[in-house]
Amino acid sequence: MPFAVLPTLALAVYAPIPEQEQGKAFTYRLGASVYHDSNIFGAATGEISSMVYNLTGAISYNGSIDAQTFLSAGYEISNDYQVDRPGTKNLTSHSFDGRLAHQFSEASNIDVSGNYNISKNPQSLLAGIPLNTDQSFKRAQVDGKYTTSLGQKTGVVVKYRYMDYSYDNAALQATLDRSENLAGLELNYALLPETKIVGEYRYQTIGYSSGSATKDKNSNFVMGGVDYNPGEKLLMSGRVGFEDRKRDSEGSITAPYVELSSRYTYAEGSFLSAGYNYTLEESSDPVNFNDTKVNRFFVNLQHRITGTFSASGSITYEPSQLQGRGAQANVSEDTTRFGLGLSWLPTKNWTVSATFDLDDVSSGLAFRDQRRERFGASVRYTF
Repeated sequence: MPFAVLPTLALAVYAPIPEQEQGKAFTYRLGASVYHDSNIFGAATGEISSMVYNLTGAISYNGSIDAQTFLSAGYEISNDYQVDRPGTKNLTSHSFDGRLAHQFSEASNIDVSGNYNISKNPQSLLAGIPLNTDQSFKRAQVDGKYTTSLGQKTGVVVKYRYMDYSYDNAALQATLDRSENLAGLELNYALLPETKIVGEYRYQTIGYSSGSATKDKNSNFVMGGVDYNPGEKLLMSGRVGFEDRKRDSEGSITAPYVELSSRYTYAEGSFLSAGYNYTLEESSDPVNFNDTKVNRFFVNLQHRITGTFSASGSITYEPSQLQGRGAQANVSEDTTRFGLGLSWLPTKNWTVSATFDLDDVSSGLAFRDQRRERFGASVRYTF
């Protein structure tokens, strides 16, 4: 059940370890699943549906190097066999990830994480891509954060994020391959033990591999906000400000920026998280559109029904507006992503799941419309 937003880095040095991976350094996982995909290429018309058979294998490491340093790393290989896919039917994807966190003192720590994905069967496909085009891609991301204090109540956080996208298809390479850099500086003040007021500046650059003179841009963000964390059960965070974006070949734009998120853990193994973002993002068609103004509403729920059964659900709703380039008019577009899951853990090692996912894009341009449904079952063994 996919759900993705760009999260802020975790405030804690030691991130939670999945229950099945606790108590040991190395963990191994084998899995198998079968599901039906109603639109394997995410096409607006002429959709191709197929049964998909999947096998996965993974290895992960979680451990403390010393009292102040935590290291995690993992690798996963996943093979999809799409029965009715034209051409290549076996699609093998790879995922690598790692994290290093070090606490210099009670007030200062550094946290660096990275992942590299080779995705041959993307879960969320791009809108408006020519009919039945292979959207396989490679994606690298590195996040870093250094936290320290200037006094008893005043803190400083330095943040950095790098992302790189590289598509396999030659036409998509020429259109979409790019790298993004985002750096930030945050000053915070503990107004109360559970409440911090925050001021933040961010600088972003977006550089395309092809046609950079017409597609590159950079942005300055200025924002203020509040972090509220009264205990382990509740966390709320908000940032409000503006983005000043300079486009290399078109007019600049100044737009509001909003980043709101919350998470409430109401029972063991059960939580509700929700949030809202308003921002500018890259379009899947940068030749005709500069970028996209996105309103993003999201809700995630996980509920432990009994000790062995858990249900989960997520919904993201994105009313957006594509910002036309030159004579191209702006275009309204609504995207909805919805997922449901039911998991059963008969033992600590085994997990059996059933899932349903829906992706729906309704656009002012008919060739960008998309509807994709996936439902199936999986079994996983962790040891």
